[in-house]
Amino acid sequence: MRRRALGAISAAVALTLPWVAVVVATDLLPWLATALGFDYRAPAALRTLSTLSTVIVTGVAVLGAAFLLAWAAETAEKDVPQAFAIAVLAVLAVAPEYAVDALYAWNAGVFAGTERGVEAGNLAVANMTGANRILIGIGWAGVALFTIFRRGSSADPAVENRPGFLTDVVILDREIGLEIVFLLIATLWAFLVPLNGGIDIFDMLFLVGLYVCYIAVILRGEVEPDMDHVGVPAYLQGFSRPGRIATVLVLFAYSGVMIFTAVEPFAHGLEELGESVGIPSFFMIQWIAPLASEAPELIVVVYLVNKARSTAGFNALISSKLNQWTLLIGTLVVVHSLALGRYGVLAFDFKQSAEIWLTAAQSFFAVSLLVRFEISVREALVLLVLFLSQVLLEFAIIREYVSLPVSSTELLLVYTAIYMVLGTALFVSRRRAFGRLVRRTAGTIGDAMPMGGDRPASVDD
Repeated sequence: MRRRALGAISAAVALTLPWVAVVVATDLLPWLATALGFDYRAPAALRTLSTLSTVIVTGVAVLGAAFLLAWAAETAEKDVPQAFAIAVLAVLAVAPEYAVDALYAWNAGVFAGTERGVEAGNLAVANMTGANRILIGIGWAGVALFTIFRRGSSADPAVENRPGFLTDVVILDREIGLEIVFLLIATLWAFLVPLNGGIDIFDMLFLVGLYVCYIAVILRGEVEPDMDHVGVPAYLQGFSRPGRIATVLVLFAYSGVMIFTAVEPFAHGLEELGESVGIPSFFMIQWIAPLASEAPELIVVVYLVNKARSTAGFNALISSKLNQWTLLIGTLVVVHSLALGRYGVLAFDFKQSAEIWLTAAQSFFAVSLLVRFEISVREALVLLVLFLSQVLLEFAIIREYVSLPVSSTELLLVYTAIYMVLGTALFVSRRRAFGRLVRRTAGTIGDAMPMGGDRPASVDD
């Protein structure tokens, strides 16, 4: 096991080394040379990487870092609650998305009052909403389908085969109920965000505060040191506690740095490749850049699912959605205000208001699917089809490939209504399951409080 584990770690690190060489040669060494008074110039081959070469080198680095990140999170489950380890994994995996969005929010503050500033504010919202909808439309739906249809799914305890057409389901861990309820609360608040003309301090206080409360609750959860692991995590969990903690921190730090530095050039490279074949820049920033920044998260989840840890994979996806739907939105106004030099609302136009409403409606529908702690093939396909059809129709309208009786903004409102109708119908039909979910979550929160009493037995079902 030692040889296999070390071989796997070495292979993952090797995938990141070409990007490490580029960063060291083009950024670190020139900085050191200047500081020490030497003259150094990076090799021309590294300074003039083609767009395609940049995409390949950074994409491979993201892949290697994603594996290191997943192993670190699994190893950490021996010393901290699983939900907290997954929350850390989720934050690190989507850190590049925060960086990209923060850049647009910063520019909106620096160039406030100009056309460039207005555009930057719109791009911050477009990038944020695109990332959130990708996480559900492709992430939740795609991983559910992969879980059920992959080879070996019959041995996965999370997969349940049921009679009927497209009725097989992925059974979720009931402990994820806490995340589902917090996500629903954040979603309901998101519908209010556009009503004040932008993202303001109240959005920041509520959404960031909500996430802080969530972290406070899960930190009081129980550690499961006896959870069975295989491969690299099993090997690393055999270390002494100080060595294990140090190893986890190093893996988290290294993979986080790799993801943070590599995803931005990876996303920009994809944007340039897309624009070279005629895809509009705004469309690329809303969809292609977020897809690239979500890549580490999706890779980690596929890795977990492929190890028959489907529940942990879904937990990571839901945790990522929660932190993006709270921290990402809430911190944008902070970055914008810092660049502005004073407090200021991050304003956006009506189209971006419609984007936020659509993203909130998709989240509302997605939560309604999970109140019974399962998602079927049929439901996953509905999520995927609704997401893809909206994106493709909007692209067709923008490029004038088709002529529809609605504008691209009106199309967003139409899909918002579709998601809301479907979600409301499911909440009504599953109201008893939703009631049990809320009671169970209230019990979990009560148990986590310093003076919390025993959870009532009736909340379990």
